[in-house]
Amino acid sequence: MRYKEFGKTSLKVSEVALGTWGIGGAGWDDNQEETRLDAIRSAVECGINLIDTAPAYNSGVAERYIGSVLKDMGVREKMIITTKCGTEFIDGAYVRNCAPEAILRQCEESLRNLQTDYIDLYLIHWPDASVPIAETMETLNQLKRQGKIRHIGVSNFGREQIEEAGRYGSIEVYQPQYSMVFRSNEEQMKWACGQGMGVMTYGSLGAGILTGAFRQLTAFAASDNRSRFYKHFQEPMFSKVMKVVEVMDRLSAERNNVPLSQIALNWCAQKSFVGSCIVGAQSRRKVEENCAGFEWMLTEKEVAALDAAIEQYLEGDA
Repeated sequence: MRYKEFGKTSLKVSEVALGTWGIGGAGWDDNQEETRLDAIRSAVECGINLIDTAPAYNSGVAERYIGSVLKDMGVREKMIITTKCGTEFIDGAYVRNCAPEAILRQCEESLRNLQTDYIDLYLIHWPDASVPIAETMETLNQLKRQGKIRHIGVSNFGREQIEEAGRYGSIEVYQPQYSMVFRSNEEQMKWACGQGMGVMTYGSLGAGILTGAFRQLTAFAASDNRSRFYKHFQEPMFSKVMKVVEVMDRLSAERNNVPLSQIALNWCAQKSFVGSCIVGAQSRRKVEENCAGFEWMLTEKEVAALDAAIEQYLEGDA
């Protein structure tokens, strides 16, 4: 496993983080509970020290799985846990609420779910225009003073929103969507890194499309997150992405058929402004396969070939 300094947090994080939206279960593949728990165990065993979750991931289910596994393994102190506030999953819908009383309640619930007395990285999941950011940040500052959270961050914020939040407290972590098929946040990521924030990407494999697992247009159920959150599973972008996947296939063949996921993760992780790439693997096999990708690196020539394909086929879309 490779590790990087994470902004100014003084933390050293694995270049791949385990994402648990899928492990939570709602809106993703329906795996057995033991399979999901074992995915978390395997991440720890493979050297991943950063786990990303949120109370919105099936109403706390993902957090409870993490808490159970880390307690059983006795490794809580070695792990860096990221969870979030301000968004809840209620009756099958995602509801934003960054009001102080809601955040205080959510933090206590997350601490119980995770079976811990502190959260390493605590992020505002999505902006909530109905609540002044000053009130939200003061609540987070209060939790930090109490020792319940260690570092404050944001996910899905624009630069102006980050700067506004930063007027009321230190923003140390930025978590945007970013991958070969979604690069619209890249300039903001470079800026955030330059400001000393640790940057961790989500959707790093494009919800699986960059693994080569989807070679034909797939009709997902309406409840499946791939049918609503990721536009590259729909035309006309799907066919364009497949052209990029063909280039990945060629590079894979030249490297003795390494999995495409390893190519996509290295493309992301090798960016100087990326601290860690979140990957939502839901089984031991996939976790181990992803982690094996950090035993090697793409060459400059390979990165250039991928960048050229992205520019040729996805310019204006990604």
